[in-house]
Amino acid sequence: MARLKEIVIDCDNPWRVARFWAAALDGYEVMPYDDAELARLAALGLTRETDPTVMVDGPGTRLCFHLRQGERTARNRVHLDIAAPDRQKEVELLLSLGATFVRDTDAYSVLNDPEGNNFCVTSE
Repeated sequence: MARLKEIVIDCDNPWRVARFWAAALDGYEVMPYDDAELARLAALGLTRETDPTVMVDGPGTRLCFHLRQGERTARNRVHLDIAAPDRQKEVELLLSLGATFVRDTDAYSVLNDPEGNNFCVTSE
């Protein structure tokens, strides 16, 4: 059985939107960047402010602010990420429940719910 991992919000400026929600929600904050992560971003020509994925953590479900790619009509702006002990087994179960497969990456699988809304399945 899967569990809700995070809520992903597609946006044009992840850093700005993440800071807004971190300030708006009690107990939430932008997850800190350690030296290794800042160096990784710098090697890509990026900074905290231009990071395409900014995480906000707090007492409830983690929030992920992700750089929007594609037209707004082509992607839903908010989608669920769910984590399961066995990602492939969970994908097979979800397909049997009516989901459709979109694509796999090394870190997650993208599926659509019965109405065509994207969501991702990750390993725990």
